[in-house]
Amino acid sequence: MRAPVQAIFLLALLILLAPVSGASGEDAIDWDRYSEEGTVTVLTTDEDGSTRETKVWLVVVEGQGYIRTGNTRWGGNIERNPEIVLRIGETELPLRVEFATDESERDAVKTALRAKYGFSDWIFSPFRGSNPKIMRLIPREAQ
Repeated sequence: MRAPVQAIFLLALLILLAPVSGASGEDAIDWDRYSEEGTVTVLTTDEDGSTRETKVWLVVVEGQGYIRTGNTRWGGNIERNPEIVLRIGETELPLRVEFATDESERDAVKTALRAKYGFSDWIFSPFRGSNPKIMRLIPREAQ
Protein backbone atom coordinates (compact mmCIF):
# COMPACT_ATOMS: atom_id res chain seq x y z
CA MET A 1 0.00 0.00 0.00
CA ARG A 2 2.92 2.29 0.68
CA ALA A 3 4.39 2.13 -2.87
CA PRO A 4 1.23 3.43 -4.62
CA VAL A 5 1.01 6.36 -2.18
CA GLN A 6 4.65 7.24 -2.85
CA ALA A 7 4.09 6.98 -6.61
CA ILE A 8 1.08 9.30 -6.43
CA PHE A 9 3.04 11.75 -4.28
CA LEU A 10 5.98 11.75 -6.71
CA LEU A 11 3.66 12.22 -9.69
CA ALA A 12 1.93 15.14 -7.98
CA LEU A 13 5.30 16.65 -7.11
CA LEU A 14 6.49 16.35 -10.73
CA ILE A 15 3.34 18.03 -11.99
CA LEU A 16 3.71 20.89 -9.54
CA LEU A 17 7.38 21.40 -10.33
CA ALA A 18 7.01 21.11 -14.12
CA PRO A 19 7.86 24.37 -15.90
CA VAL A 20 4.89 26.41 -17.01
CA SER A 21 4.77 26.51 -20.80
CA GLY A 22 4.74 29.85 -22.56
CA ALA A 23 6.03 31.60 -25.66
CA SER A 24 9.58 30.51 -24.94
CA GLY A 25 8.58 26.95 -23.98
CA GLU A 26 6.72 24.20 -25.75
CA ASP A 27 3.88 26.53 -26.82
CA ALA A 28 6.27 28.69 -28.86
CA ILE A 29 5.64 28.62 -32.58
CA ASP A 30 8.47 27.74 -34.92
CA TRP A 31 7.62 30.44 -37.45
CA ASP A 32 10.60 29.50 -39.62
CA ARG A 33 8.80 26.29 -40.62
CA TYR A 34 6.08 28.48 -42.19
CA SER A 35 8.40 31.04 -43.81
CA GLU A 36 7.93 29.63 -47.32
CA GLU A 37 4.11 29.68 -47.18
CA GLY A 38 2.66 31.89 -49.91
CA THR A 39 -0.70 32.70 -48.37
CA VAL A 40 -2.37 31.81 -45.09
CA THR A 41 -5.94 32.32 -43.87
CA VAL A 42 -6.80 34.64 -41.01
CA LEU A 43 -10.05 33.95 -39.14
CA THR A 44 -11.51 37.00 -37.40
CA THR A 45 -14.93 37.81 -35.96
CA ASP A 46 -17.18 40.36 -37.66
CA GLU A 47 -19.33 42.74 -35.60
CA ASP A 48 -22.36 40.46 -36.06
CA GLY A 49 -20.41 37.51 -34.57
CA SER A 50 -19.82 35.67 -37.84
CA THR A 51 -16.40 34.37 -38.77
CA ARG A 52 -14.52 36.13 -41.57
CA GLU A 53 -11.87 34.19 -43.48
CA THR A 54 -9.26 36.29 -45.26
CA LYS A 55 -6.26 35.11 -47.27
CA VAL A 56 -3.14 37.11 -46.45
CA TRP A 57 0.59 37.00 -46.84
CA LEU A 58 2.78 35.82 -44.00
CA VAL A 59 6.35 36.85 -43.44
CA VAL A 60 8.85 35.71 -40.82
CA VAL A 61 11.40 38.20 -39.48
CA GLU A 62 13.97 37.05 -36.94
CA GLY A 63 11.87 34.01 -36.06
CA GLN A 64 8.65 36.00 -35.55
CA GLY A 65 5.50 35.75 -37.72
CA TYR A 66 3.85 38.90 -39.11
CA ILE A 67 0.85 39.78 -41.27
CA ARG A 68 -0.23 43.16 -42.65
CA THR A 69 -3.30 44.98 -43.93
CA GLY A 70 -4.53 48.41 -44.85
CA ASN A 71 -7.94 49.80 -43.97
CA THR A 72 -9.90 46.54 -44.24
CA ARG A 73 -12.86 44.98 -42.47
CA TRP A 74 -10.76 42.12 -41.13
CA GLY A 75 -8.20 44.66 -39.88
CA GLY A 76 -11.02 46.44 -38.05
CA ASN A 77 -12.10 43.10 -36.61
CA ILE A 78 -8.61 42.66 -35.15
CA GLU A 79 -8.68 46.15 -33.63
CA ARG A 80 -11.93 45.19 -31.84
CA ASN A 81 -10.73 41.71 -30.88
CA PRO A 82 -7.04 40.87 -31.30
CA GLU A 83 -7.64 37.12 -30.90
CA ILE A 84 -7.50 35.34 -34.25
CA VAL A 85 -6.94 31.91 -35.71
CA LEU A 86 -4.32 31.54 -38.41
CA ARG A 87 -4.89 28.61 -40.76
CA ILE A 88 -1.81 27.31 -42.51
CA GLY A 89 -2.77 24.30 -44.62
CA GLU A 90 -4.56 21.97 -42.19
CA THR A 91 -2.99 23.58 -39.11
CA GLU A 92 -4.96 26.14 -37.09
CA LEU A 93 -3.01 28.34 -34.68
CA PRO A 94 -4.90 30.30 -31.99
CA LEU A 95 -3.10 33.63 -31.82
CA ARG A 96 -3.28 37.11 -30.42
CA VAL A 97 -2.20 40.08 -32.53
CA GLU A 98 0.06 42.86 -31.30
CA PHE A 99 0.39 45.86 -33.58
CA ALA A 100 3.99 46.70 -34.44
CA THR A 101 4.63 50.38 -33.70
CA ASP A 102 8.41 50.49 -33.57
CA GLU A 103 9.61 51.94 -36.89
CA SER A 104 12.67 49.70 -37.17
CA GLU A 105 10.48 46.60 -36.67
CA ARG A 106 7.92 47.91 -39.18
CA ASP A 107 10.68 48.65 -41.72
CA ALA A 108 12.14 45.15 -41.30
CA VAL A 109 8.72 43.60 -41.93
CA LYS A 110 8.05 45.81 -44.96
CA THR A 111 11.47 44.89 -46.37
CA ALA A 112 10.84 41.18 -45.80
CA LEU A 113 7.41 41.38 -47.46
CA ARG A 114 8.91 43.18 -50.47
CA ALA A 115 11.70 40.60 -50.72
CA LYS A 116 9.30 37.66 -50.48
CA TYR A 117 6.40 38.91 -52.60
CA GLY A 118 8.29 41.28 -54.92
CA PHE A 119 6.29 42.83 -57.73
CA SER A 120 2.96 41.74 -56.22
CA ASP A 121 3.79 43.59 -53.02
CA TRP A 122 4.65 46.69 -55.00
CA ILE A 123 1.42 46.51 -57.07
CA PHE A 124 -0.83 46.23 -53.98
CA SER A 125 0.97 48.89 -51.92
CA PRO A 126 -1.37 51.77 -52.96
CA PHE A 127 -4.35 49.81 -51.61
CA ARG A 128 -2.72 49.44 -48.17
CA GLY A 129 -2.02 53.14 -47.82
CA SER A 130 1.06 54.81 -46.38
CA ASN A 131 0.65 53.42 -42.84
CA PRO A 132 -0.53 49.80 -43.04
CA LYS A 133 -1.32 47.77 -39.92
CA ILE A 134 1.62 45.46 -39.29
CA MET A 135 0.72 42.70 -36.86
CA ARG A 136 2.99 40.53 -34.75
CA LEU A 137 1.52 37.06 -34.17
CA ILE A 138 1.71 35.77 -30.58
CA PRO A 139 0.48 32.41 -29.25
CA ARG A 140 -2.57 32.96 -27.05
CA GLU A 141 -1.08 30.78 -24.31
CA ALA A 142 1.78 33.28 -24.01
CA GLN A 143 -0.55 36.01 -22.79
